[in-house]
Amino acid sequence: MRTFERGLSLVELIVFMVIVGVAVAGVLSVMNLTTAKSADPMVRKQAIAIAEGMLEEILLKDFSNPPGGFTGAATPANRALFDDVSDYAGYTTTGIYDLTGTPIPALSGYGVSVTVANQAVGGVPAAAAKRVTVTVTAPGGETITLSGFRMDTGS
Repeated sequence: MRTFERGLSLVELIVFMVIVGVAVAGVLSVMNLTTAKSADPMVRKQAIAIAEGMLEEILLKDFSNPPGGFTGAATPANRALFDDVSDYAGYTTTGIYDLTGTPIPALSGYGVSVTVANQAVGGVPAAAAKRVTVTVTAPGGETITLSGFRMDTGS
């Protein structure tokens, strides 16, 4: 009569432990990478929100400078005085500021740059159309660029 022994040999046990160890290490490295990158979408969304807000603010201004309008330099300190699209030309900041020129500490790692240029679009001549480009630089160096056009409505 033959008896069968049941169980694992030492070699089988070591091979099992190596395979499970490699699998766990792979899973943990993926989790580590995912956790490290989980804040990136938030930073990108914040940069997009800053760019959208600034572009909307600019495009809601008059096409041309009204009589007696602001003609100074484009700085955060005098942003509340901007009354037409061209006032934002050359506006550049390190950090984000509200309309009164007060820095927003939570957004100090972001930067904004604005260009305004006359550009023909469709059948509208360059003299009656301005292209506004807002570029936001996020803390990690990623840039978000949004552009929009402001047309002269003749008013």
